Order: sequence, then C-alpha cells, then structure tokens
Amino acid sequence: MVTGAAGQLGTDLVRHATDVGDDVVVADRPRLDITDAAAVRSFVESHCPDAIINAAAYTAVDACESNHALARAVNAEAVGALRDAADAVDAHLVHVSTDYVFDGTLDRPYAEDDAPNPQSVYGITKLAGEVLAGNGASVARTSWVCGEHGNNMVKLILRLAEGDAPLAFVDDQRGCPTFTGDLAPALHRLASDRHTGTFHLTNAGAVSWYEFVGDILEAAGHSRSRVTPIGTADLDPPRPALRPANGVLDNAAWRAAGHQPLRDYREPLAELVARLT
Repeated sequence: MVTGAAGQLGTDLVRHATDVGDDVVVADRPRLDITDAAAVRSFVESHCPDAIINAAAYTAVDACESNHALARAVNAEAVGALRDAADAVDAHLVHVSTDYVFDGTLDRPYAEDDAPNPQSVYGITKLAGEVLAGNGASVARTSWVCGEHGNNMVKLILRLAEGDAPLAFVDDQRGCPTFTGDLAPALHRLASDRHTGTFHLTNAGAVSWYEFVGDILEAAGHSRSRVTPIGTADLDPPRPALRPANGVLDNAAWRAAGHQPLRDYREPLAELVARLT
C-alpha cells in the first residue's frame, strides 16, 4: 500500500512495485484521507497489505509556518494512525522523512543517530511523525527530492532556462539531490525486508543549491554561467521557514545493512533531463 500514491515519489513507488510483480493498493487523496484515523483503519483492514509505504506529506515548507495544525495532522498524527492500522494487520510501515529534522549546524554529514533539532514547523512535524511511526517501522530520511512527476527544482530550472531572466540561488545551503527513480526501489527494499530503525536514503554527492542549478543547466545544454551565487541572508523577501545550512545525510545504516549506495546524483539527473526535454 502506497500513501501519497499520486505524488512525485508515490507515482514512482507504485510503478516500481508493479514492475516487480507486487499487488499495489493505491492510496491517493481521493481514495483516502490519511488525517481521518477511522478511515485509515477501515481502509487498511479492508485491504490487509503486507507493507505500507507512507509517501504522503505536507511538504510546502514555508506554508507550514502559518498552517501548523494542518502540518501536524498530515506529517505527524496521520503517521500514528497508519502505525495503528499497520499493527492491526501485521503490515510493515515505511515512513518517509527529511533532513529538516536537523538544524544543519554540523560540519560533517549527518548520521542516523545524530540528535535531531528541527528549526521549522515542517521539520518539527516530520520529527513527530518519526516518533509516531514507532520502533517497528522503517524511517527513511531523504532530501532534495526530484522526479518526473510533480514539481521540483529540475523542472523549475528547465522552465526558467527557456527565458532570459537572470538566475540566482544560494550557495550556503548544502544537501544531497535525490531522485525518485532511485529512491523508490530503496524504499521498496526496506518494506520487503522489513528493516526497522532509521535510514538515511539519498543519492550520492553533496552540493549547494547554486551548484545543483548549474548542474541542471549544464545537463540541459545551457551554460552554468547563467546562475550566480547568493547567500541565504540576501534572499528578498526572506523565506518564512529556516532551512538547514547543512542537510547532507550519511547513508551509513543503509550500507551497514548490506545494500549498495544510491548512485551519484548526476547520473539520474542526466536521465531525468533527457526525459523532460
């Protein structure tokens, strides 16, 4: 069962699970309101899935700052309802979380056992969701997600590159771009192997937003010189939600479980740009 099944990540999760021969229960918003605990319990018990991958989230980071109740309902309380329903049918829960659970102040990649310290409503509610997922779940933290479906940085830059407006992006926020075509199979493995605990799952390679935009431009045949670097403090207007300056995640638990690291992000980036252009 995949929640958020019509979203950027959910679409690729459904496609991958179908491709490997699974029977997939699609739980998109028209079929299931995950903030309705009774509906969640009824839906899960009627389908009795072996595993539930929760790809649903309220990811509008800045909007979360002024919609705290909705963010908590979707990112936290709904996870508790999914946990309870999963327990009722002995399904394994995989919950997708984020690098925003960290404050971004470390001078090295974040390990799974580093202490969270979220600085935004989004990060606070996603951390609460991790807790409510329970000790028997897989919690998969990821970052800077891009894919063929939905809105993301790759699609934004490809659209902006068609014009001649100057581009400026911050060079003091770093993270790991992660592509749904690679992330979906990894999440499926967590589900099928019933791994428990916290896992960081990102494509390899860490860059600033400024560097990532340059990579996107270059992959699409444009000059990297079209983008200039700025600091977060120079954003006008400033963003309502604080972003972690360092959102780089070390995928140590994934490697320790015997799995191959996800590819360097530049490979799936080139593949995605080729599909979109």
